[in-house]
Amino acid sequence: MTMSYRRILVKLSGEALQAPDGFWLDAQTLANLAEDVARSTRAGFEIALVIGGGNIIRGARMSAAGWIDRPTADSMGMLATVMNSLAMQDALEGHGIFARVMSALRINEVCEDYIRRRAVRHLEKGRVVIFAAGTGNPFFTTDSAASLRAIEIGADLLLKATKVDGVYSADPHKNPNATRYSTLSYDQVLADKLEIMDATAIVLCRDYNVPLKIFDINRKGDLMKIMKGDEAVGTTVNNGVVA
Repeated sequence: MTMSYRRILVKLSGEALQAPDGFWLDAQTLANLAEDVARSTRAGFEIALVIGGGNIIRGARMSAAGWIDRPTADSMGMLATVMNSLAMQDALEGHGIFARVMSALRINEVCEDYIRRRAVRHLEKGRVVIFAAGTGNPFFTTDSAASLRAIEIGADLLLKATKVDGVYSADPHKNPNATRYSTLSYDQVLADKLEIMDATAIVLCRDYNVPLKIFDINRKGDLMKIMKGDEAVGTTVNNGVVA
């Protein structure tokens, strides 16, 4: 099989794991996501994941509400990402896939410390690596952490999993005339304030020339299609010419 990409980092929002009744984790959603990742790993792709913690806690929101100071709230959010990452690790292992959670915070009683060379070695051995605890610093989102880790491990592609099948000119749920972009430049994303990821994450991808793809995580099979080079799926963001 000819592969368009070899090493991919997938960014999942914490909200993607949330149950319809508001519980922080939906078992079926977790199982479905793990199945897609497991299938891609067996096909020979090297997969890394970054999972947000917004289904449990959003530090910026708590801080803005005046409940707790921002650095402390962000630390709580980082711990939430560890919980989600451990859940995903267990789900992947249930599919017979070896997985390692690597945390930017030192909590090695429950997972490994993040060491770049060790992470790359895990990937080379066919293990899924789940990067937890963001960058380990307050004020940085898990989007920024995903961009940073993608650069550090030499990922061929950064995938941002959402609930829509790409980037639109307007909210497709509110505006039936909204059109989907097939490709965008990083500069256009910043200039038009499309907010597909935070500005720091976009600038990192732009400056280090990491291609980004926005896609719908709930459309079964799309993850594999992207990895095989199907340009019709989602929206591609890169430093090339906008189509």
